[in-house]
Amino acid sequence: SKDGQTREHALLAFTLGVRQLIVAVNKMDTTKWSEDRFNEIVKETSTFIKKVGYNPKAVAFVPISGWHGDNMLEESPNMPWYKGWTKEVKGGAVKGKTLLDAIDAIEPPVRPSDKPLRLPLQDVYKIGGIGTVPVGRV
Repeated sequence: SKDGQTREHALLAFTLGVRQLIVAVNKMDTTKWSEDRFNEIVKETSTFIKKVGYNPKAVAFVPISGWHGDNMLEESPNMPWYKGWTKEVKGGAVKGKTLLDAIDAIEPPVRPSDKPLRLPLQDVYKIGGIGTVPVGRV
């Protein structure tokens, strides 16, 4: 949907430094597990996440039904057409069939532990007589 929040969330995630993405296409039960509808959503979503800065080939697209649990933890018998997802990673390609597989395939980000502490600021208070006080949480 042009009015939906998916585009906004993709842009926000990329802007905040999220570099790995999973697209779970939910409510597949409402489309009677339609392969055509899933492919339409994958095509449309791929187009705009590419514009944001993501590589669609590095994204797992998983059709799910949260209500029925389809393709969440185990492969769904309701979508025999779905052969699984493949995504490109630095070491080659990773494959899976479920949302859990996609979550397990996320690579932990490299943390600069040898650098000084970086703290995301939540607020900045200007207190008279004391000065500016940045506030954050570790």
